[in-house]
This record gives sequence, C-alpha cells and structure tokens, in this order.
Amino acid sequence: MKIGFIGAGKVGFSFGKYFTMHQLSVSGYYSRNPQSAQNAAEFTQTKKFDTLEAVIYESDILFLTVPDDAIASVWEKMKQYPIAEKYICHCSGAKSSSLFSESDTYHVYTYSLHPILAISDCYESYHQLTSAFFTMEGNEAHSQVMIDIMKATGNPWKMITAEQKPLYHAACVASSNLMVGLMEFSFHHLMACGFTEEEAQNAFTPLAEKNLHQIMSQGTVSALTGPIERNDLDTVRLHLVHLNQEDVRFYQIVSQYVLSVAKRKHPDRDYGQMEELLS
Repeated sequence: MKIGFIGAGKVGFSFGKYFTMHQLSVSGYYSRNPQSAQNAAEFTQTKKFDTLEAVIYESDILFLTVPDDAIASVWEKMKQYPIAEKYICHCSGAKSSSLFSESDTYHVYTYSLHPILAISDCYESYHQLTSAFFTMEGNEAHSQVMIDIMKATGNPWKMITAEQKPLYHAACVASSNLMVGLMEFSFHHLMACGFTEEEAQNAFTPLAEKNLHQIMSQGTVSALTGPIERNDLDTVRLHLVHLNQEDVRFYQIVSQYVLSVAKRKHPDRDYGQMEELLS
C-alpha cells in the first residue's frame, strides 16, 4: 500500500520521513506550493507530484497534512477524481474523520491519526515521533490497513470515537498549552516579588521539572504535596487574600482539581472546609 501526502508542511515532512524509516512505502507529495513538495520529496527520497490527481492516482492511502481549516476544501476537490476504495486520513487533533463528508457515497475509508506531540520542525521532529502516543479514529470495519501502519512504526496507539475527539483534544491542550499559562501565572507573581523573568524561570526550573517527573513516573496521587493536600486552610486563605479577583478565580478552579486528587490520596480526611474555601 502506497502512502501519498497532500500538503508538505511540518506534519507532512515528519510523517513521511518517519514512515520511510519504518519501511512503509511513501509515493510522494503534492502541495499548492511546488517548492515545498519538492523539498519534502527530496527529504524523504520520494516523488514530487505536480497535480492533486497524480498523487491520488499513485497512492492507496492519502494523508491530508494541511491546516485544519483547509481539510474540508481539499476533500471537496478530491471528490472529482477516482478515489473509491482508497484510505483518506488527516492528522488534526481536534477534528474527526466526519470532515470527510459523503465518504460512504464515494466508497472511501476515512480516518484521523494524531500524535500526542508538538511537531515544530520540518527536518527534525520525525526523531521525536519515536516516543509519541498516537490516537486513531474512523472507519473501524476497514481499519486493519491503518492498524498495520501503527504496527510498522511500533508506536503505542489507541482507537477513539469521533464524538470523543473534542474532549481528547482539550485534554491534550491542557497538558501542553495550558501548562504554559500555569507557568506564566507562577512567573508573573514571582516577578511581583522583585524577581526578573530570568530569575523566576531559573528559580522554578528544579521544582517544575521534579514535579512533572513525579507525576509522569508515579501518578498525580503520589506526586501531590502542598497546602491543599495537607488541608492547610490558613495558608490557602493567605494566598487568596493576596491575589486579585481574576487570579483568585484561576487559583480556585485549578485548586479544585488538586483537591479532587487530595481526596483520592486521603479518603478518610475531611476536606469540607477546604472545598468551601475553593468554591
């Protein structure tokens, strides 16, 4: 089965290189930007296609590695060509294979395949795909071809449903982008205590790195420490008094999740007053 790519950006480059590394057959690339397609083809030692029709004709599996808001329009263009029995896949984290409207009418098998990983570079990110966990969603009745791709790469993966895709992506964003917001909250308040931004980053690096290591190696329950876990009402009150109204709400919302972990860690402890304080 030959895999073709429509779109030659960071994801297309990375997936194509990663697939060829694992002896999967990649036909090549088509892009609205011919130079991008040429660069990707050279990088993966595959072929540059000059037309959408050509890459469709020479491929059994087609990956649409284009921006999320372009997937549907590219799919509409694909419908004018012979696509019956082909596998069509995009790599959006938030969108499901339902973007491929009328897939039954056109007798194609549609999927989304997403790595839980930030792909940031055309030429280097394929190295990081080795450790990525993938999620797949789509036509389960014909999914063996897509499963075989995952078997070839050796990556861990899980099948989810189209309905689960938005919640799945929200979870991914929380573990990556929202972590940036959490650290910005921390830096902001340390800088209010007279630290420079560089000093704040240096000060928090050992704490943040150790905490993340503990969470990932032992789980949230074992990793949790601090005033909420030990039911220290006075300290939490002190924090709330010295934060502005907007930051109090942020602190309370995040702390409610921390409190849920504390309750699992100490099921016999009475956190009633802490719950009221954080509500």
